[in-house]
Amino acid sequence: MEKTCTDALPLTMNSSEKQETVCIFGTGDFGRSLGFKMLQCGYSVVFGSRNPQMSSLLPSSAEVLSYSEAAQKSDIIIVTIHREHYDFLTELTEVLNGKILVDVSNNLKINQYPESNAEYLAQLVPGTHVVKAFNTISAWALQSGALDASRQVFVCGNDSKAKQRVMDIVRTLGLTPLDQGSLTAAKEIENYPLQLFPMWRFPLYLSAVLCIFIFSYCVIREVIYPYVYEKKDETFRMTISIPNRVFPIAALTLLALVYLPGVIAAILQLYRGTKYRRFPDWLDHWMLCRKQLGLVALGFAFLHVLYTLVIPIRYYVRWRLRNITITQAANKDNPFSTSSAWVSDSYVALGILGFFLFVLLGITSLPSVSNMVNWREFRFVQSKLGYLTLILCTAHTLVYGGKRFLSPSILRWCLPSAYVLALIIPCTVLVIKFILIMPCIDKTLTRIRQGWERNSKISSSLNGKTDI
Repeated sequence: MEKTCTDALPLTMNSSEKQETVCIFGTGDFGRSLGFKMLQCGYSVVFGSRNPQMSSLLPSSAEVLSYSEAAQKSDIIIVTIHREHYDFLTELTEVLNGKILVDVSNNLKINQYPESNAEYLAQLVPGTHVVKAFNTISAWALQSGALDASRQVFVCGNDSKAKQRVMDIVRTLGLTPLDQGSLTAAKEIENYPLQLFPMWRFPLYLSAVLCIFIFSYCVIREVIYPYVYEKKDETFRMTISIPNRVFPIAALTLLALVYLPGVIAAILQLYRGTKYRRFPDWLDHWMLCRKQLGLVALGFAFLHVLYTLVIPIRYYVRWRLRNITITQAANKDNPFSTSSAWVSDSYVALGILGFFLFVLLGITSLPSVSNMVNWREFRFVQSKLGYLTLILCTAHTLVYGGKRFLSPSILRWCLPSAYVLALIIPCTVLVIKFILIMPCIDKTLTRIRQGWERNSKISSSLNGKTDI
């Protein structure tokens, strides 16, 4: 009968079947939490400790023995001890021979030792089957039922049967095992918990640099320039007006940067005539960060929407509307302009549609949603709808600029408006993409991505001559 595990289960389970016994070396926070969880899930747990008498914090239903005595109770031993304290295991070589040792340790910094802790453990006790697991799960996650943390447990080991038994335990605890292969993967698994948002660094740094540049550019145009030439104090614009220019520009630029590496990759493949050559490292890393770039862009789009909604309650806007009303009351009313109404409504409509598709892209990037669609559906949303989102958001900015793009009056110190800068990368991406989807080019690119090589015939003939 398959074991089941819920938080409602008691610490011990009455069962007619014999409970599987698991030994845990170490009585620290993680060892205790893991022991509690295993008892809840129907395992019989025996702790190995250097001081068996001093174990008041351990569950009463668990047996506490010395290391040597505890190791004799089970053929699966979970080592919840730091690497620097592994030396005592050499004294238990005979007892541990043929047993499964599960290493759960982590280090204080990435690549702290030449080899992984699991590989070091395998060298220290060569007669055992070492499996790396549980190092990505915290004691708090085990105590809270893994509801407030990741359920993924990376598992690796050289012995397939030993690894499978450990993965069965992981599943019984309500966690998700991910087989990472042989024990050589342990170093990467141990480095994983030490990484602080590795895929988010480039997007966040790029976003910070982009925002600082755009903000400084707008301050020069809208604050410093009026003060120098007209002695006007426009510093109040730095709180809402300028940020409401920075956020949409950053959002549109980052969205374009999501699709720019794919365009560059396509050009490289066309130039090389093959898909079997690696892309440059910078392009590889850029392509791996596209999801994070898109989510940061979506965050800026949200901020743009929020800042736009508060515009009517700003003092400056209300003051301008009041003055316009007074001026119109003194003079004749301005005639209604249908063309201006079309431009205004089109600008708003394009922004709403673009933001809707932007949110849709963000939702489909969530693992819980992307796991429910097949590859073709996911690619349709992220590629086809993604480019449509870029087109709508770019059109939103173009309509906003209108005829002012060609007007010399918008230049201040020969600097155009900030929204002109926002169109450089998006328009470049869209123009190149339009060229790439032309039938004559798209056909060649599709053949290359299906494995065709431009110089394959020449290479094969040369290989044939070399063999002769």
